[in-house]
Amino acid sequence: MPVFEDLTRRTMLTGMAATATFAALPAHAAGADEVLPLWPGSPPGAPSPLPKPSTEERSKNPAAPDRWLRGIDRPSLTVRRAANPNGTAVMLMPGGGYGFLAIDNEGEEQARWLNAQGITAFILRYRIPTDGWANRSTVPLADAQRGLRLIRASAKRYGVDPAKLLVIGFSAGGHLAGSLATRHAERVYTPVDAADQLSARPDLAGLIYPVVSMSAPFTHIGSRDQLFGTDADAKALDAASVEKRVTGDTPPIFLTHASDDGLVPIENSIALYQALLAAKRPGELHAFDQGGHGFGVRLAKTVPASAWPTLFAAYARRLGLLAG
Repeated sequence: MPVFEDLTRRTMLTGMAATATFAALPAHAAGADEVLPLWPGSPPGAPSPLPKPSTEERSKNPAAPDRWLRGIDRPSLTVRRAANPNGTAVMLMPGGGYGFLAIDNEGEEQARWLNAQGITAFILRYRIPTDGWANRSTVPLADAQRGLRLIRASAKRYGVDPAKLLVIGFSAGGHLAGSLATRHAERVYTPVDAADQLSARPDLAGLIYPVVSMSAPFTHIGSRDQLFGTDADAKALDAASVEKRVTGDTPPIFLTHASDDGLVPIENSIALYQALLAAKRPGELHAFDQGGHGFGVRLAKTVPASAWPTLFAAYARRLGLLAG
């Protein structure tokens, strides 16, 4: 079965609809972050009042920030353009147990190495489920679907190929990336404009030390409880378990995990890889002896797990999703 399926379905946007969508996107002010709001007006299911945004700086080194974001009231995409773009784009999904976003370690720092490869990066600031939103368990997935559709709708504006849209997620962001890969066609919000006519299916999903299962013994309990609370029924947890959602339309998935991960057990990645094999879907699993959790791109080069970005890029090239 070919890796790319029905590209016409995913890239079609007709003249007047496209003009309306692009007109809604904000202009980039010189010296400011280039930001695409995900939703016109308040996001769906918004509480009153909206959550209050906050930033916790975890680093004592001003040259190496490590911010944790909470209270995402206006979910968005922060655009990081490559100096020499090659047409490939990646939507980055920081982790944080669905309780915060590690925006530097798993967002800005990732965007820098992607930009060095010629890849345009979009950092997704998605909503925290426990901030009072309706339908809390699907709030992050709604933001992820909407984010990828907006990138696809504005592909011409950003000089990217709408058939080369990748995602990379970390920890709980890995669960979100896996959910998008396996639940891209599931309706979790009411369409709001022409962009929602487009597919939310990524062409490749990278899951880095990911949370995968919501129902297995190796579940990351913190992420599960942030999404569902402590009393979710078994059917709902199964429906949110990525390894149980793999189908013939699941895109290629790249997995990286360390066996000494003391927070999210490597069994998460193994379970998803086994599901991909069973469904005869393309995927790669890179399991390392050391690395722990949350390593991003901060590992010393002497640690083999530090090679994961090179391995990811090589896999994307083999699939024809990255030039060079």
